[in-house]
Amino acid sequence: MAGIQIRDLGEQFSWGSRVSGLSWDNIGDPALRADLAQLFRDRGFIVFEGMEPSPKMQVALSTIFGPLKDHPTRNVPRAEGEDMLGVIDMHIAPREDPGHDHGLVEVNGKKVASFLPWHFDHTYNDELNYAGILRAVVAAPEEGRTGFVDGIELYQAMDPAIIRKIENLSAIYTLDVRLTTMRFGRYFKTFGDMERDRANTEEAAIFPRAIHPMIWARPSGEKVAHFCGFSAVGIQGHEDAEGEAIFEEALQELNRKVHPYWHDWHPTDMVIWDNHRVLHGVEGCDPKYERRMHRTTIKGDYGLGRFEGGKKIGEVKREVAPLMLPA
Repeated sequence: MAGIQIRDLGEQFSWGSRVSGLSWDNIGDPALRADLAQLFRDRGFIVFEGMEPSPKMQVALSTIFGPLKDHPTRNVPRAEGEDMLGVIDMHIAPREDPGHDHGLVEVNGKKVASFLPWHFDHTYNDELNYAGILRAVVAAPEEGRTGFVDGIELYQAMDPAIIRKIENLSAIYTLDVRLTTMRFGRYFKTFGDMERDRANTEEAAIFPRAIHPMIWARPSGEKVAHFCGFSAVGIQGHEDAEGEAIFEEALQELNRKVHPYWHDWHPTDMVIWDNHRVLHGVEGCDPKYERRMHRTTIKGDYGLGRFEGGKKIGEVKREVAPLMLPA
């Protein structure tokens, strides 16, 4: 890969890579694109450094790893108002009234905005997207980092006795992604819903529940711990006190054993993660700070999720439309 430098994410991680040297001069090279796609399959996570900070470059990078998956509704803001496939604009404006707690989250004794717990994307769908790519348009001057956790490493780190309990179980997820209603694995305190999160509550009441295995095996043989409390309502076939206790025990063990990489954002960084393998979250930042991220989504399903009742996504979209799904 001429002109490209590849380094490990860090000596403390068994996964992930850093890549620099990618530009308009070489991004179209077929051999380089194939090598980067294979590197991503092997490592599960790449930080691209020194990239041109533009939606156009983000799209060009995204297409290396597969076709883009656009957001299902045009109501979601696009990057810079452009009609550019899949570049979603996620913006948290600074608070003019820092004393107003509504929608904030308290973590480790500190109230923050822009927080997200450990999760994988599209929990509420039968199909999971293959990957996501993020770029910070406006990063908070302190904190506001995005964290990533490798599910292979997590599976190996978790208590084997707990792994045995959940090895053949599946979790149930819904479209309700409000942190105030998150029942399992909480390690934070909430102070009311954000307006953006309330938009899905009506659809969530009729949207079918999605089911995904808590542990799954990659074609290469590695087992992945892949579950979260975000939008989860319990364990399939075990929605009782015993099942709830197992789920809570597994999630608290996950919280104890996560070994995250926390990314400090620079304007020329772009980060891609394997959504079938890697959990991610946002640590949050002071509400007085603005935070704006651009995101693209890569199509590709692992084939293990399903809706209750055997429904297909096409049937669901017809029944619940127009649907505003969170990214």
